[in-house]
Amino acid sequence: MDAANLAWIDGYLDHLAGQRQLAALTRSAYRRDLLELLALATAGESQASLAAIDHFRIRKFAATLHGRGLNAHSIARKLSAWRGFFDWLAQTKVINANPVEGIKPPKRSKTLPKALAADDAVRVVSEPNAQASANPALQACNRAMFELLYSSGLRVSELVGLDVRYAKEGHYVSAGWIDFDAHEVTVTGKGSKARTVPVGQAAMDALQEWLPLRAALVKLDPHPLFLNERGARVSARVLQLRLKAHAQAIGLPTDVHPHVLRHSFASHVLQSSGDLRAVQEMLGHASISATQIYTSLDFQRLAQVYDAAHPRAKKKAGA
Repeated sequence: MDAANLAWIDGYLDHLAGQRQLAALTRSAYRRDLLELLALATAGESQASLAAIDHFRIRKFAATLHGRGLNAHSIARKLSAWRGFFDWLAQTKVINANPVEGIKPPKRSKTLPKALAADDAVRVVSEPNAQASANPALQACNRAMFELLYSSGLRVSELVGLDVRYAKEGHYVSAGWIDFDAHEVTVTGKGSKARTVPVGQAAMDALQEWLPLRAALVKLDPHPLFLNERGARVSARVLQLRLKAHAQAIGLPTDVHPHVLRHSFASHVLQSSGDLRAVQEMLGHASISATQIYTSLDFQRLAQVYDAAHPRAKKKAGA
């Protein structure tokens, strides 16, 4: 049945090219996935027919791929390719039912957010910004942005959307602003939900240093709190590039982006307080389940401390 199997695969790829107009590179990926299906089906059975594959064998093939160490994303992609192929075989009356229907890939492991160690986070927000040393205004702006990210756990979009104070003028309404008297920042997060988060003293000091320099940079729009070199509102991309360059300049080995400081804020507050609900409120998570991932981060830290400190935790050499 090798000839028939290959003819079906080629026929399906022709269908993808003609009817769905998929690119050659995409069709090549489909071909690899279908040839892998054929290899699984003919392992030990040189005359196996793809048309004879049933639901049980598809489940077995998925388990085999999982056992080989293939990740859940790749298995899901292969199952999708196989499902489309068998749909086509059913449409062409070669088979009666699609054996892939109802089969789900293994659950994808949830990637834990990256968080800096507390000392590294403090270095990022407090050390002079070497990339901006020749520009005092840029130096002050960067430090204020970095401090505020770590102080209050803001999303990058929330931070760059901040105004220096609340404004409502015609159709313009501030999405976020700083209350300097109350030491608070108010932002509009996901789902257009507003929240107010405390601002630490170090961040307030950095903001106060930035404000006089900001006044000299402001151009047409008087509202933005943080500005670029041209005096306009700083963009999320510019903030990302500035933070990454700064972290590299001070010698941090990891890739630091604004969300790393948000994760670090959440992890460090949770480690110190143990108050998951408070962290949820400050992060603006609609569900506590989104915040619970930081309990895993905290456990990772505890596990590292245990492995490093407990005399019976150390692995034997060569183990």
